Amino acid sequence: MVRISQQRVKCIGCNACVEAAPYRWRMSRKDGKCTLIQAVEKRGMFNILVTDDEYDANVDAAMHCPVNCIKIEQV
Repeated sequence: MVRISQQRVKCIGCNACVEAAPYRWRMSRKDGKCTLIQAVEKRGMFNILVTDDEYDANVDAAMHCPVNCIKIEQV
C-alpha cells in the first residue's frame, strides 16, 4: 500500500500533480488549488491509502510539486 499526503494549504495550483496522475488529482474550481481525490482531511493534512500501482505516477507528482506539499510513502 501507498500513503499519499497533501498539505493543501501550501498548494499554489500549478497543476503538476494533475498532469502526472489525473485519476488521483484534480483542480478545484472554488479556490484553484489541487485536490487529492477521495482523501480524508485531518488537521490540515489530506491522506489516502492506495494500491502500489499508483506509486510511480504519484511519486512523479510529488517530485514536480514546486512547493513540496505532497508526500508519498510505502506502508
